[in-house]
Amino acid sequence: MNGPVAEIRTAVRRFLDVVQPEAVTVAVSGGADSLALAACVGRLMPGASAVVVDHQLQPGSADVALRAAGQCSSFGLVARVEPVVVSGPGGPEAAARNARYEALRPASGVVLLGHTLDDQAETVLLGLGRGSGPRSIAGMRPFDAPWGRPLLGVSRAVTRAACVEQGIEWWEDPHNSDPSFTRVRLRSEVLPLLEAVLQGGVSSSLARTAAQLREDCDALDSLAEAFAGDCCAVDDIAELPAALRRRVVRTWLIDEGVPELSDSHLRRVDALVSEWRGQGGVWLPGGFVVRRAHGRLVVEPQS
Repeated sequence: MNGPVAEIRTAVRRFLDVVQPEAVTVAVSGGADSLALAACVGRLMPGASAVVVDHQLQPGSADVALRAAGQCSSFGLVARVEPVVVSGPGGPEAAARNARYEALRPASGVVLLGHTLDDQAETVLLGLGRGSGPRSIAGMRPFDAPWGRPLLGVSRAVTRAACVEQGIEWWEDPHNSDPSFTRVRLRSEVLPLLEAVLQGGVSSSLARTAAQLREDCDALDSLAEAFAGDCCAVDDIAELPAALRRRVVRTWLIDEGVPELSDSHLRRVDALVSEWRGQGGVWLPGGFVVRRAHGRLVVEPQS
């Protein structure tokens, strides 16, 4: 019977066989998930890189980062620590994530992240609770260049067991038990309750739901590309099914430089096509507004 280390090795090998990256970097926090991933990559690809991001948000964070980098070196990886300054809008979680991803972004190749099946389930639940639309419920992609997530089919229990099997001691981030974070409460309260009520398998079921939605989203996105040339002409898109029309509008807005589009943003812009009553423009993130004029949608900076 395959043990936890073998399960992780199989998942990583399958990912690498499909993606075939020119270079591999492992993002390491010092937790069980990323250390289990790093140990596997070190055995499969000696000389690959590891980056430990020090967010400098907790006392002793530099020591934690140095210890994790030392562990990665012992796995055969070329490890370094990247200190970052966490600032900006969106709250502390969003600011830390933005700083981390900026520090991790490679010049070439892929960066492997230690997200697990449990992380995917939490992401789906967050999307459901916020009503963020199918893209959010579709969860994280196994590969969204340059980010790779080979462990999305592996549970958190397996990564911990793999660390125990190999004698790897991991760091427990105090933030992971802080109930002021929504994701922590999902992990410690909501998911265990769902598992008890539905008699198990909830995380796997949520991950399967995400995979099915990603396939549907990809199919609709592919169809939407056929209308990308002049989608701001209302007559060209008005008779499309709503789900397809909003994807056409989304592609157009992204091409125009509008960031951070939510489902509610898209629905308000779509109403300029499907529920036109002479209403005013729709304000969007990044200082943009979309208006309907002379049978066309026009995006312009807010005045």
